[in-house]
Amino acid sequence: MAHINATTHRLGYSRALFTTAVMSVAILSGCAGPHDQLTTGGIPDDYRARHPIIVTEAEQTVDIPVASTDRRLTIAQRDLIRGFAANYISRASGPVYVLSPEGSPNSAAAYQLRNQVRAELTTRGVASSKIINTSYAAAGAGDAAPIRLSFTGTTAITTQCGQWPKDISNDLANQNYYNFGCASQNNLAAQIANPEDLVAPRGMTPIDAQRRNNAIQEYRTTSTTIEDASDSGF
Repeated sequence: MAHINATTHRLGYSRALFTTAVMSVAILSGCAGPHDQLTTGGIPDDYRARHPIIVTEAEQTVDIPVASTDRRLTIAQRDLIRGFAANYISRASGPVYVLSPEGSPNSAAAYQLRNQVRAELTTRGVASSKIINTSYAAAGAGDAAPIRLSFTGTTAITTQCGQWPKDISNDLANQNYYNFGCASQNNLAAQIANPEDLVAPRGMTPIDAQRRNNAIQEYRTTSTTIEDASDSGF
């Protein structure tokens, strides 16, 4: 009888160990198996999806600072106008607005420089028929308000940064916080020279036939080999 009880005790102990081992394997399989990978991969955690770069129409403006004593455009002012004109030609074909301030101490100087700004834009390739002179109310009587150039054209933008919909100190999901990557996306959008490149690729430029012929001719006439270059110390 004692022998039977001992055998039964050993069988029960073995079954308990077997059950424990099976449960441990199941738990470990659940942690490292494909189910967890599939669940984690299904969670949207890509900053490019949260802050996508889109191509849209937006107002492009450049402010040209004007002193009350200015009578002619300075070199710095002409550089600003040149950059604005190049940006307009590459992005838009609509009207260009030249806004001069009203009610500011420098309004007289700005009004006098407005025609020079218009002439500079025309010189840089903007059609005179598309330049519209107008004005705006200066914010304060003591402000040295600038001459503002404006046009509407295609531009690359993304969402506004600084949004914190969750308390990141109380988030245990181990994901990127919502604002993560927003600054990088904004900087990338601002650096794109031609936003239309995000929509479709540009056509290839024609080959340089002369440069191609020179390269082929050099390849045919050059007799120096890698071994010769190595022997000469290069």
